[in-house]
Amino acid sequence: MRAKTSLVALLALLAGGLALAAQQAIPDAPAPQKATPPGMFSGVTPGQGTTPTSNNEDLKAPVPDAPKPGLKAVEPQTVEQGPPEALPPTGAGPTATRAFVRVHTNFVEVPVTVKDSKGALVPGLTWRNFQVLENGQPQRISLFTVDPFPISAAIVVDQSLPADVMKKVNDSLAAMQGAFTPQDEVAVLSYNNGVKVQTEFTGAASARVNMALQKMKTKGRDMGVPVNSGPLAGGISVNGKPNFDNNQTMHPHGGGSFITIPKEIHTLNDALLAAAQQVSSRGSGRRRIVLVISDGKEQGSKASFKQVRQYLLTNQVSVYAALVGDSATFGEGWLDRLHIPLTMRDNILPQYAAATGGQAIAGFSQTAIESAYAHIAEQVRLQYTIGYNSHIPTLDSRYRTIEVQVNKPGLTVIARPGYYPTPAAVHQ
Repeated sequence: MRAKTSLVALLALLAGGLALAAQQAIPDAPAPQKATPPGMFSGVTPGQGTTPTSNNEDLKAPVPDAPKPGLKAVEPQTVEQGPPEALPPTGAGPTATRAFVRVHTNFVEVPVTVKDSKGALVPGLTWRNFQVLENGQPQRISLFTVDPFPISAAIVVDQSLPADVMKKVNDSLAAMQGAFTPQDEVAVLSYNNGVKVQTEFTGAASARVNMALQKMKTKGRDMGVPVNSGPLAGGISVNGKPNFDNNQTMHPHGGGSFITIPKEIHTLNDALLAAAQQVSSRGSGRRRIVLVISDGKEQGSKASFKQVRQYLLTNQVSVYAALVGDSATFGEGWLDRLHIPLTMRDNILPQYAAATGGQAIAGFSQTAIESAYAHIAEQVRLQYTIGYNSHIPTLDSRYRTIEVQVNKPGLTVIARPGYYPTPAAVHQ
């Protein structure tokens, strides 16, 4: 019995050993690995850190934090970036980065001056006191303000004046800067037989303006009366005979001689156009004016009155004049309404002022000329500003009339009687 038990135990021990040997002979299955894109590491011997190990904790993939209760997990988003901004070429300067957007606008802004029967400015009016008509139709006022605007003024000095009048103008120029404030800006031009820009726009109180005004002083013209009869009519003579070599204005005529009166040149139209071009480049939110010191004579300009008038109205530029010389005399200049074609205009400035909503103020003496500067600047600064949206389509470029009315009797309203529409340029 004891031997049978030992035999059973030996057989059990032998069976257990065979099972253990068979288990050791079967290799373990390989762990699953991520597929490597073809060619990504081909030909490259893995170095240190290329194969993650259980001992290298830094190479383990980070586990995202679980979202807090009540909050949603935010999926990572990819931000698409557009192409880089184009840079201006080297040396092109800041102007190369400007973009110009041209839009059409129907908004019309009208500066208005109101005076009483004595010529004094009338303050205290409201928008309810005004009515605006365009081409005869009432317009709804969308802008009304009494706030003063800074002034952009192109000062134009007539250097073709007679010598005595030119001296008064020269002496009055020292008071010119006192009519403006530091917020204003001024350009200075002069004309005689042609136009000259003395200085472009700069601060009204700057030394540059004073230097330009002092530099442009001139003696004016010698306006001696030509002699066509009497003992002096013969001019220069040698041995009792006319000397045509030294006196080119004398010509034989019927055995006698006469003096040819030289043609006067006063390029006022060209000067106003050049000044308007200077002013039209100034930004919005400013009063654009041309201040002329002249007797208003016009002869020999390339530009016509109609051309200059249209440019002034298109660019919202008003003409103000300090009339000097003969034009400052009472009643002088009104005879120019009877202007004979192809002859010199005696005084064209009142027509420019009336067409653009400006004014012409006479100054016969030096003190009166200085007062004219101050009155003009004061009236420009204390204007009412009315704005409305025109009912006429923007593509209609024809002239449009404007009439500004005040519902109080005895008042005079000064505003431009019309305008030419133009698209507005917006700089960005």
